[in-house]
This record gives sequence, structure tokens and C-alpha cells, in this order.
Amino acid sequence: MNSKAETVPNLPAEVARAVKDEDRLAVLHGLEELDTAADPDFDRISSLAAAVMQAPIALVTLVDHERQWFKSCVGLDETETATDISFCAHAIAAGDEPMVVTDATTDPRFKTNPLVTGKHHVRFYAGAPMIVAGARIGTLCVLDRKPHAFPSRARLEQLKVLAGLAGSLFTLKDATRSGAIAEAALVREEKRRAIALDAASLASWAWDIRTDIIECDTLLSELFNLPRSNRLRARDILTAIDPRDVYQTETRFRDALTGSDDYFGEYRVKGFHPPRWLATRGRVIERNGDGKPTLIFGVNYDITERKLGDERQRLLLRELNHRVKNTLATVQALATQTVRHARQPSEFLEAFSARLQALGIAHNLLSDREWRGIGIRELVQIEVRPFDTTEQPRMTISGDDLLLSPDQAVGLGLILHELASNALQYGSLSVAPGKVDLGWKKQGRKGARRLVLTWRESGGPQVAPPERHGFGSILIRRSLAKVISSEVTHEFRPEGVFAEISMPLEDLSSDKP
Repeated sequence: MNSKAETVPNLPAEVARAVKDEDRLAVLHGLEELDTAADPDFDRISSLAAAVMQAPIALVTLVDHERQWFKSCVGLDETETATDISFCAHAIAAGDEPMVVTDATTDPRFKTNPLVTGKHHVRFYAGAPMIVAGARIGTLCVLDRKPHAFPSRARLEQLKVLAGLAGSLFTLKDATRSGAIAEAALVREEKRRAIALDAASLASWAWDIRTDIIECDTLLSELFNLPRSNRLRARDILTAIDPRDVYQTETRFRDALTGSDDYFGEYRVKGFHPPRWLATRGRVIERNGDGKPTLIFGVNYDITERKLGDERQRLLLRELNHRVKNTLATVQALATQTVRHARQPSEFLEAFSARLQALGIAHNLLSDREWRGIGIRELVQIEVRPFDTTEQPRMTISGDDLLLSPDQAVGLGLILHELASNALQYGSLSVAPGKVDLGWKKQGRKGARRLVLTWRESGGPQVAPPERHGFGSILIRRSLAKVISSEVTHEFRPEGVFAEISMPLEDLSSDKP
């Protein structure tokens, strides 16, 4: 409320109190009609009032705390006057009945009023309050520049009826405006809700249990692999649920509705591989006289990615558990066999540490790739890198990149380490001219393809078969023992050591058919 409403000069105290009444001003300002455009509906009422009262001027006035503003004005060019000289301020303070001034020059309240003494020369006034929500917000009034006899009761009643009509018109237009605002707000809210639901991939629905009809977003039908529609039957939704989840879904739903107003469930939808998982959240909105649900609101959303992620995590944990057991067994075997063939502790520590490092290289690569396999080229390059020099490389590596399974990668990594270690100590890499050709290729048809890797040493000391095979040779022959149908040839040819490793290529191979 404007602080200026506290004082209204030149008005009697009782009139000032009526004008500055906070409830009255709240209703007036709530209409939001002050300073609005002309309205032909109000113009028709004021014209009719002028004709009924046989006066040249008729106004629909809204009395604010400092000014009275004319919503409609017939016979006068001005749009407002100050409240402290307003006839209408007196009219709304007088009560609900019309106020009449037959000759303002003889009325003590108005004879010195500028509207009387000034250019307007007001002499006659008759005004009936317009009432909205119990508050007199202004008047429908008529004026004349010459005195009038006191109007008949019938004419004053007609003026009062027209003022009531004007008040009702204000109420109606305010309701229409408020309705339009509410409707616009509702549209905005619905758009906001739709955007939020779409962004979250939520399908909202309302289920009328009495009719078994679900009013829903079209997304709901798409989630359940049903024909696109905004109206579905609950039985169609139930039919679309995977049979493995129907009983549990029905049981949990009945338990939730009888025990509380909220329901939450997860289930699979038929016809998808991998399965599509949906979650439902619902709430009972209405119940009948017996307490049974009649209307339920809810949402459905796709949780397939989360479910698949959970499954991947479970598989990964199982795979990790399997790998840890295998790794511990491998480490134990390496330690046992290394110490058995070592002549002294220092020899054991050196050999065991090197083999453990080779095993760790393969494991690190597999861990980085979540145990989905390793490209053979990357594994070969990392395993043999410590045994060659960048300035004068003596190892030639060739072959298309292929994907190895975890077991193949671990076994092949150990074999490559042993071959390279032996070549560096006793074979071709122990002398400057020595070389190693390491290559691999695919053999066989699709479905029965094999990887064949060859290690060929040359340019080194003449080789003679050993009198007894050490653990390194045993390791080369047995590292791939867990890989089905794997074959390892290890020969000590005079010109250099030769090894051939053959193993099946699994479906995870990256080569194209």
C-alpha cells in the first residue's frame, strides 16, 4: 500500500477513512484496471446511465487514495481528477445507496470545490457505488453543468442496477483475466513438466482402475513395445511384462496398494535381447468408500543401462575372482619351479622377479581393458622391449593385429619372456650380429581359425640341444596348457632356437572375416 494513502487532504475524516481503507484498496488494486485501455462494455453502461438520468456526462470511476480514474467517460475529455476534490469519494463513504447533489453551489460540502467553481461548472451529481467482493471500489455517476430536480426513485434504482452491472462486469473480467493467467501458467507448467519428463525419459500415466484405462504419455507405449497411443489398458501392460517377472510384479503391486499408497517395482519387457528393464513408481490418488484404490498416478522409466551395468559388474567381479585364483596359482607354480631349478638364492630371485614382471605386464594390460582381451602386437612389443635396443633394434616384429583372450595373453606373455631371456643370455641376442624374427599369421577357415606365431633366431652362437631341460624350457612348453587346442614347438636348431606357437582364435578376435 502506498504510504500516501495515509493522508487525503480536504476530505472529511469519515470520507478519508473510507477512501484509505486497506481492504477496499486491496480489492481495487487486485483488479489491475487502473490506467488500462478503454472498454466498450463499460462505455455502453455509462451511456445508458446518461440516458436514464438525462445528464450530458456519465463516468465509471475507480477511486484510488490520491486520484479517481475514469474507466469510462462520456461527455468529458479528462481521464482523472484528484481524490480530495472527488464527489465519488463522498459517494462511496455514504453507503451502498446512490448519492445525489441537486445543486453543488448550495451544498456546503462542494460549493468551494474546484470542480464547481472552475471550468467544469459542475452543478448536478448522482452516483451509485460499484461493489466488488464487498468493497466499494468507485461509482457509476452522472453530472450536469446545471442544477436538476431530485431524481425519481425509479431512476435512482435504475442507476443503482447499472452500477451493480458495472461491478459484476469488473468481477467477470477479473475472473477471465485470472483464468487466462492461470491457464497460461498451467500451460507453462505443463510444458516444463513435459520437458523435464522427456529429459529424464519418464513416461507419466494415470490409471482409472474402474475402467482399466491408463491415460499416458506416448512414451509409455513405446517402453512396453506396444502400438503408439495415449490410452492403454492395464491388462495390455501386464501382458507385455516378461513372464518371469509377472508374478512378482502382481504380488508386490497388490501388497503395496493394500498396505500403503505408494508402489515401486522393476521388471523386464518381453521381446528384447538383451532384456529391457523398466521401473515403476506409482501413488494412489483416490479411494472409494470401501478404501479400495480407484485412481493411481505414476511414472515409468528405462533402467536397462543400470541393470546391464550391474550385470557387467557382477560378471567382472566373478571374472576377477577367477583371474585372481589363476594368478595366485601361476605365481605359486613359478615360485616352486624356479626355486627347484635354481642353484643358489640369488639366481632364484633374479629369475623369479623377471618372470613375475612378465606376468605383471600382461595383467596390467588386461586390467586396463577390464579383462576383455589384448591386441597381440601391443603385448609382443611390451614383453620383448626390455631385451632389445632402440638405437640398433635386432628384433623384427610382423603380423596383423589380433585380439587375444586373457588366458592366451598371460600364457603367451610368459613364453615370450622366456624366449627373449634365453636369447639374451645364450642365444642370438647374446652377440652383436644376432637377430630374432618374430611374426604371426592366421590359418584356417572362419570358425576354426588359428593363430600361428613363430620365433626364429639367427646370427648367434651355434646351438646344441641341452642335456637337460631347465624350467624355462618347461615353461615355454606348458604356459599355454590351459588354452584348449594350443600347441607349442620348441627346437634347438644349430642356426638358432626356433619356436612355433599355435592357438585357436576365439570370437573376440578383432580381425574381420
